[in-house]
Amino acid sequence: MKKIFDTEIIFNVEVAEKIFRLEISAQELSEIARAGQFVQVKISEEFTLRRPLGIASAKNGVVKIFYRINGRGTEFLSTKKSGEHLNILGALGNGFNTNVDGRILLVGGGMGAAPLLSAAEKLGAADVLIGGKNSDEVNFWIKEFQPEVGKIFITTDDGSRGSKGFVTSLLPEVLDYENFSAIYTCGPEIMMRGVAKIAAENNLPCYVSLERRMACGLGACLSCSIDTASGRKKVCKDGPVFDAEDIF
Repeated sequence: MKKIFDTEIIFNVEVAEKIFRLEISAQELSEIARAGQFVQVKISEEFTLRRPLGIASAKNGVVKIFYRINGRGTEFLSTKKSGEHLNILGALGNGFNTNVDGRILLVGGGMGAAPLLSAAEKLGAADVLIGGKNSDEVNFWIKEFQPEVGKIFITTDDGSRGSKGFVTSLLPEVLDYENFSAIYTCGPEIMMRGVAKIAAENNLPCYVSLERRMACGLGACLSCSIDTASGRKKVCKDGPVFDAEDIF
């Protein structure tokens, strides 16, 4: 179910260098959004194309989004203040299955932790493994995930928080802690490939949330098309969540 919503900004604050937490008042959107879905945000009349942003949380009439400044559009978005309005198309794409038995391991790299937070909110039992460049890039995620999961495992490239290295270095050890029923992952593609490989070696189902440049978000423009084991697919419409075996 997708609609266009006129939403009001509650907060738009910087939580780490060039990383912002955007909270908007959107009762109906918060009710229909599923874990792992995204929205298309109209930044302003100056920018023709909407920007795709993942939903990190949707509950109690509030939708939470995290984004990193990586261009003129997101830089302009970062200047928006509380009380201003945003035109949003959503909720879009498919999502993670949250009606599952057993414990799920969430594995996120960088901003890829956002859709996993929305999954954590709706899963009955989950742990999370988060990776970032440094402590600044994982500290705010820890605060967000603490109320939603059991264990939190951390890696940083520079060793300033948690284990030094990548999530794929710590993942085999994490899998020894619990009898997980599946892995849900989002982050850089090279990271997800590594996670999927380790999952396959442990006979664990693995589902990946892909990040691609999107223009329409509705499957019409074909800009986010990818080749999969079962044919040509559109990330915005058929995804962004896919079975890892179909992608890698």
